[in-house]
Amino acid sequence: MKVLAIIISYHFMPWVDKCLPSLQASAYPMDVMVLDNGSKDESVEYVRCNYPDVTVVDNHANLGFGKANNIGMHHAMENGYDAVLLINQDAWLEADALGKMVEVMESHPDYGIVSPVHRNGAGDKLERGFAAYTGLKDLQHLPHDTVVEVPFINAAIWLVRLEALKRTGLFAPLFYHYGEDKDLANRMAYHHYKIGYVPSAFGSHDREFREMGREKFFWTEYVYHLSEYANVNHSCTKAFAKGVLAAVKKALVSAFHGKWRDTAAYTRLGWRLLCRSNAVRKTRKMARNSAHIPFP
Repeated sequence: MKVLAIIISYHFMPWVDKCLPSLQASAYPMDVMVLDNGSKDESVEYVRCNYPDVTVVDNHANLGFGKANNIGMHHAMENGYDAVLLINQDAWLEADALGKMVEVMESHPDYGIVSPVHRNGAGDKLERGFAAYTGLKDLQHLPHDTVVEVPFINAAIWLVRLEALKRTGLFAPLFYHYGEDKDLANRMAYHHYKIGYVPSAFGSHDREFREMGREKFFWTEYVYHLSEYANVNHSCTKAFAKGVLAAVKKALVSAFHGKWRDTAAYTRLGWRLLCRSNAVRKTRKMARNSAHIPFP
C-alpha cells in the first residue's frame, strides 16, 4: 500500500521537529507533503531547508482545512497512491504505528478510515477528544482487538483508503474549518465503509493547552448543527430537525432560563443554518451519488 502523508500547516514551527521526524522514522515508508495555509512565520522555508525529502506546497492563503487537504488528496489520486495519512501539524506517530494501520486496512477492506490511539502531547494520557469519541477511560485499559469500530474519530491522525474517497468524495466545501471530518465520516457510513482505531498503534495530538472560550464554543455548536443538517444518513426532515430546529430549541430553552445572550446566539445560529440550505442540499445530493467527481 503506497501512502502519502498530508500535513496542513499554519505557523508550524512549535511542532515541526516533532511531527516530521516521526514520519521519517516510520518503519513503514511513506511520502510526505506539507501544504502551508499562508503562515507568517518561517516554517515554509524551514521545512524546505531542513527536510528536503518533504514536498512543500505554499498556498499563499488560508484555504481552510478541507480545501487544502483536498489538494493533497487529488495529488495522491493522480499519482498512484493507495491511501493518505492525514495528520495534523501538532500530531506525531510512533515508528510502528503506520505499519500496523496499513496491515489492518489491507486485511479489512470494509474500513475506509483507521486511526491509531491518540495520546496527549506528553504521551502519558489519552487525548481528551479521542477518549470522548471512543469511550476509552485510560491507556491502561485498551481493548485487545485488532481494530475497534467507532462512529467517529476526529481527523488529527487518519489513514484513509483512496478507493473509499473516490466513492464518498473529498472534504465538502460546505465546511471551512471544523466539521469536515464529521461530514466525511457520515458519508463513509452512507457508502458502507467503517471507521475504527487500532489499539496497538499510537500517536500523539498536542492540543491539551487549548481553552474553549465563548466564541469558539458557539462556533463548534454551529459546526455540529451544520454537520447534522448535511448528514446524508438522515432524511431531509430529520436533518432539518437535528440541524435548524435543534438550534431553535436551544434558543427557546436559553430564553426560558433567562440566558438572553445565549438566546440571541442560538437564534443567529439557526438563521445562519437556514441561509445555508441551498449549499446543504447540494452537499447531500453529491454525497448520495457514489459515481460523482470528488469534491474540489
